[in-house]
Amino acid sequence: MADFTQRRVTMVDTQVRPSDVTHFPVLEAMLNVPREVYAPDAARATAYADGPMDLGGGRQLLDPRATAKLLQALSPTPGDLVLELGAATGYTTALLAHMAEAVVAIEEDEDLARDAEAALSEQGVDNAALIQGALTEGSVKHGPFDAIAIPGGVEEIPAAILDQLKEGGRIAAIFMDGPFGEARVGVKSGGRVSWRMAFNATAPVLPGFARAASFAF
Repeated sequence: MADFTQRRVTMVDTQVRPSDVTHFPVLEAMLNVPREVYAPDAARATAYADGPMDLGGGRQLLDPRATAKLLQALSPTPGDLVLELGAATGYTTALLAHMAEAVVAIEEDEDLARDAEAALSEQGVDNAALIQGALTEGSVKHGPFDAIAIPGGVEEIPAAILDQLKEGGRIAAIFMDGPFGEARVGVKSGGRVSWRMAFNATAPVLPGFARAASFAF
């Protein structure tokens, strides 16, 4: 039987800590949340590999390094209400739930949403609500939010999502420009979000977050 506990420790020691992740709540969450539980059955044996996890249909879980650095950039606190867009199998949802007061996680793929809800329930994660719906709609009725996590690629973020962020709140996502990308964290002040670059990363663009096509005449 695979020793997933030791693999989890090795992941943190060899992939996460060397990537300048020093925020204790992030390290603690990644040491305690079993990534293999949130992996498709066929990928459980490689749940702690150094790389993204393919989920099919153009979706993936970010690699452990990118996940940890995105959470460190966002820095959810124990009193935060967090919105997650693109819950996938629920792994990042569980990490956020370990760090924040409550998480509202949105996933529009029916199969992924079902698997995520089952895994979160199995693990007793009772401070996260999984909602199946369009990622770009967020959850107006549960907001506004202290923090918004988008663990995937975006080209642009709809104003309707930024409107759900509290004044002073933070948002983190991976902005893609063709094959290149960088994770950015934004802070809302005076009704506007100011962004700064956090680290280099790439990820498939999530449904609804591609830049609208423009036509030249």
